[in-house]
Amino acid sequence: MENPFTDEYFMKKALQEAEMAFEQGEIPVGAIIVIDNKVIARSHNLTEMLNDVTAHAEMQAITSAANYIGGKYLKGCTLYVTLEPCQMCAGALYWSQISKIVFGARDEQRGFMTLGTQLHPKTEVKFSVLAKESTELMIRFFAQRRKK
Repeated sequence: MENPFTDEYFMKKALQEAEMAFEQGEIPVGAIIVIDNKVIARSHNLTEMLNDVTAHAEMQAITSAANYIGGKYLKGCTLYVTLEPCQMCAGALYWSQISKIVFGARDEQRGFMTLGTQLHPKTEVKFSVLAKESTELMIRFFAQRRKK
């Protein structure tokens, strides 16, 4: 029997979070953290609502997952996020020692890969999972914003 819990399956859940951010007027980035095929944290950008530049989806998810686990290290966990993490989020992910990061769209201007930010040496990275859907949501958000 084929495993239904694929990277695409979990990225769709992160996209649902991104849609929630979109509806709230936040830049539509969504994130979830999974361990043993169980979602232990879900979040989306909250920078506008909280008036906090650090309230990125990844930061919210890291805090939530650490609280769930009862510890600061996210070994054995996978982060699914719709947009390539920025330098700040990549730094936090480094310190969390998360095992795997899966993201959708690249951020060619502010993403950690573009800026050369290091992750923990044991962290596996996979990208371009549902990148088209993630990119289209961002394009739709900024097109709507320009109309206002």
